[in-house]
Amino acid sequence: MNLAQPLASGLAALGLDLDTAQQQKLLNYVALIAKWNKVYNLTAVRDPEAMVTQHLLDSLTVLPHLAGPRLIDVGCGAGLPGIPLAIARPEWKVGLLDSNHKKATFLRQACLELGLTNAEVVCERVELCRPGEAFDAVISRAFSDLGEFARLTAHLLTKDGKLYAMKGVYPHDEMGRLPPHFKAQEVIPLTVPGMDANRHLVIMGVEEQ
Repeated sequence: MNLAQPLASGLAALGLDLDTAQQQKLLNYVALIAKWNKVYNLTAVRDPEAMVTQHLLDSLTVLPHLAGPRLIDVGCGAGLPGIPLAIARPEWKVGLLDSNHKKATFLRQACLELGLTNAEVVCERVELCRPGEAFDAVISRAFSDLGEFARLTAHLLTKDGKLYAMKGVYPHDEMGRLPPHFKAQEVIPLTVPGMDANRHLVIMGVEEQ
């Protein structure tokens, strides 16, 4: 199955200029997920072509809206969106945090095989994670609730850092349940090439006291 063309077309539609080596790493990553999925059940998506759309392009759609150079993907599972972002931005430092040991094992192997020297795997519960240096951006597409995401990850941020929550439909109800001093600064509708589904990126920050 030739996945290079749908990936290249999707990247062009997003206006992302990734070189041939980066695109090959993304395809190799899909192959690794498909291989390990048979034993580790990393994702419900089984078809590699669907992975290009639902995993790679969905992850990379947020790229123009993110701030670096230090980013951590919380509850990243198979490494989404963290690994595609680390491939696309080799100059960034990307943390991959998940408390599941099997998924952390996969993440370490994927980083090794893909040569991602800018990514670091952290097998830890998010509320217990105490990094040596704070992050400019904390992202997740795994948290079900914006309030819980903000409460559990605020300690990971730099003073001016931002939280980025990848959501489906516009999260009206959740917006009203953010912790004190947190506010949603922007909600950006996203269009993922080849995906007919609502996608939004919620950008949150701490209000000045």
